[in-house]
Amino acid sequence: MRAFAVLAFGLLLCGTAALAQPKSAGTPDPRLVEDLVAANRVLADLGVVDGFGHVSVRHDKDASHYLMSRSMAPALVKADDILEFDLDGVAVDAKGQAVFLERFIHGEIYKARPDVKAVVHSHSPSVIPFGVSKTRLQPIYHMSSFMGVDVPVFEIRGVEGLGSDLLVRNQKLGAALAQVLGTRTVALMRGHGSVTVGTSLPQVVFRAYYAEMNARLQSEAIKLGAVTYLTPEEAAAAAKTNDALVMRPWELWKRKAMKPE
Repeated sequence: MRAFAVLAFGLLLCGTAALAQPKSAGTPDPRLVEDLVAANRVLADLGVVDGFGHVSVRHDKDASHYLMSRSMAPALVKADDILEFDLDGVAVDAKGQAVFLERFIHGEIYKARPDVKAVVHSHSPSVIPFGVSKTRLQPIYHMSSFMGVDVPVFEIRGVEGLGSDLLVRNQKLGAALAQVLGTRTVALMRGHGSVTVGTSLPQVVFRAYYAEMNARLQSEAIKLGAVTYLTPEEAAAAAKTNDALVMRPWELWKRKAMKPE
């Protein structure tokens, strides 16, 4: 009887530990929260996200935590909607609100890529055809040079089989997506959308927008005949130049998106 009681107590402790919420890394820089709110609204203004999609940023005080809004339309996000998560996707305090089902995309990429500080997941329409066809997404002009010449496609069937709803709804799927992304900046998700990463919110928004724009232009160019894509050398050189200029469009986009309501 005593042994049973000890065992039950041990299981109780294990269960409590499993359910325990992570401790907060502290109050994030208000400017970081402001930029995260702006990133949500800018991506909506630019047509990269609609009622769906999300963007996150690493916590400025702890790289093992990140910030992302509660589950809601990006265009409606305000500072009060920003939540803190650990890299397993557990909210420090969800405030009784629903959280994004696909938050595991963000946490698993942050685990795999210490260099990444911000992540965008979207269903931007122009990239979808490149994830379901044999035509690969490739940089057609200098603004999309950050993609490099090898944009991979995540095939969820390789992890979940044929019965998946295509959503990255757990750590296993998030880790598989992060592995496909590897060291690149963009990965497509077959029948779903894409994920884009960057070293800052302005950079990741820049990349998410111009990946969508490149897909539009590439589709149009293909209709005209043979396409001349950027070489690896051109892509590398142009990406270096553009990385120094991301604040120019960011300041414009942010000002437009954050106009008083």
